[in-house]
Amino acid sequence: MPLLKDQLTLKDLQAYEALIEIERKRNHEDIAKKFLMLVEEVGELMTADRKKPELIKPDHNPEFASLDEELADILSYLCSIANRLGVDLEKAFRNKERINQERIDKQANS
Repeated sequence: MPLLKDQLTLKDLQAYEALIEIERKRNHEDIAKKFLMLVEEVGELMTADRKKPELIKPDHNPEFASLDEELADILSYLCSIANRLGVDLEKAFRNKERINQERIDKQANS
């Protein structure tokens, strides 16, 4: 099993996810399945954090993992999808933050 560094970058996390997928024989799963699993994990996160159960009542009473476990699942699927699409998440995140800051600066100067 690959080891996780103590101090991770997003690039490290994506590389780790690629190795884990091979080890767990999930590297041939269709990307559409990855998207569906990501959406499922986001739903589980919402359910795990739901404070007002009357807003959404599940059809059954499943047990959900803790918030940190659901967030970890989401991050794992996100890295997997990014790997399949050839996206460097760290670079994309930094790029998007630059664009967001430019937009904020532009609005402040208007």
